[in-house]
Amino acid sequence: MNRLFSLVAILGIFLLNSCGNKYKLELHSPKTIQVNKSLKISVKEKNDKPIDSVQYFINGRLIADHNAVDISDFKLGKQALSATVFYMGEQRKINNTIYFMAIKPPVVYNYEIINEYPHDKKAFTQGFEYYNGFFYESTGQYGQSSLRKVEVETGKIIKKIDIDKQYFAEGMTIFKNKIYQLTWRKNKGFVYDLETFKLEKTFAYEQSKEGWGLTHNNKNLIKTDGTERMWFLDPETLKEVSYIETYTNSRKAENLNELEFVNGKIYANLWQKNSILIVDPTSGAIEGIVNLKGLQSKAGQKGEDNVLNGIAYDEENDRLFVTGKKWAKVFEIKLVNK
Repeated sequence: MNRLFSLVAILGIFLLNSCGNKYKLELHSPKTIQVNKSLKISVKEKNDKPIDSVQYFINGRLIADHNAVDISDFKLGKQALSATVFYMGEQRKINNTIYFMAIKPPVVYNYEIINEYPHDKKAFTQGFEYYNGFFYESTGQYGQSSLRKVEVETGKIIKKIDIDKQYFAEGMTIFKNKIYQLTWRKNKGFVYDLETFKLEKTFAYEQSKEGWGLTHNNKNLIKTDGTERMWFLDPETLKEVSYIETYTNSRKAENLNELEFVNGKIYANLWQKNSILIVDPTSGAIEGIVNLKGLQSKAGQKGEDNVLNGIAYDEENDRLFVTGKKWAKVFEIKLVNK
């Protein structure tokens, strides 16, 4: 009886697969495309069998004209392409992936040093911000993580709290008299009172599993998690409300780290690189790349670990500051179009 049941089951699976494979459908599109170009999507039956009709979707959005899709209002990055195919009274959904790219390559910048300031060479800088005449800094490493307020001219630490040794502190930002600080892999962020550094509450991450860099755009917190994504968080609920993916006209940028919002753009460090990306906060397009080669050695460091990882901006006086992990200096710089 069991042997008969097995034979019937195997036969049923064979027939099911045979019916399912009756139509061999393929969803065609380019693998990558710049968003100023018109996108064409099509479905083909491998053996040229007749198809009644097809509905096309990008990220669940129904596409009216699959021969000329306007993608100019889409964010950059990975998109879910799908088609529902109707044939002989049946229907089947097929899926594919396409990547939307920036229109043009990023502008490359060099730099000019305007001023140099002392910096704690033991500070493993993970977050860096200028606010009301002081630097605020989050430092990392297990057992060495801290949050501190620092004098710009002298590098003197005015206020400091140590973070519990179970946490590796990461990015931080100041918004509406609160300090927000991330931790790396513990899925937890902290919110402090700006004046006292008293911990007011904690929050958990959602889809972004790790904490790397943090800034804000006067509306949302903006967070990186070590991928190509930047997440936008509601500062009240600390929920992730949206994200962008960072792309040039030809590739994505991963390992996004420390962040700063500067004149309507997001400045982002790349992990283990002495460079900064300038990113459009709406589309994710990488509009500029700042080559900061040479600053690491001027700060008394070398190697892949103790690289650039701090960006701060004085909006009132239009001053841009950068530093790095265990750097002995903070540099005020000016970008120079290469």
